[in-house]
Amino acid sequence: MTQIFWKLYCKLTGWKFSGRFPAEIKKAVIIVAPHTSWRDVVIGLMSRSVLQLKNARFLGKKELFDGPFGFFFRWMGGIPVDRSSKNNLVDQVVELFNKEDEMLLGMSPEGTRKKVERLKTGFYHIAKKANVPVIMCGFDFKKKEVIFAEPFYPGIDEPGDFKKIIDFFAPVQGRHPELGLDHLKK
Repeated sequence: MTQIFWKLYCKLTGWKFSGRFPAEIKKAVIIVAPHTSWRDVVIGLMSRSVLQLKNARFLGKKELFDGPFGFFFRWMGGIPVDRSSKNNLVDQVVELFNKEDEMLLGMSPEGTRKKVERLKTGFYHIAKKANVPVIMCGFDFKKKEVIFAEPFYPGIDEPGDFKKIIDFFAPVQGRHPELGLDHLKK
């Protein structure tokens, strides 16, 4: 029933998919950018349903899961994490990857909806330590496209990998283009 709703939403709003999501990959970190609006969540839910990514998850601060809506965040695919300095978030998430047979973890490389001067590196270190690929996914609101790039494994050339990431996301226009990543391209 949910998939029918999201397919209809996709059709009525004109969103389409570009590139191929590698369905054969069962574990990966999916970085989604640019993250400029709460509406990114709607497009993410649509994409997850239409592409039938049942094991797609996201991280949320553990406090979100303590209150009366905790069940909702878990149902949506949320994973509660302790972000305090005494707990290494990268190691917590790598441990989750090691426990699961299938897990697709969606993350924003900016870590916020605000304009950033550099990308966060946690997603990169999680993928590297868990030995899973990174799949880049852009939400282009101007073209109404969900764009996928070929997956890659983080290597020994971290600056080169981040250049590839910025080159992919720079032309993608989020809901608020002024908050995008094009200014990071050098």
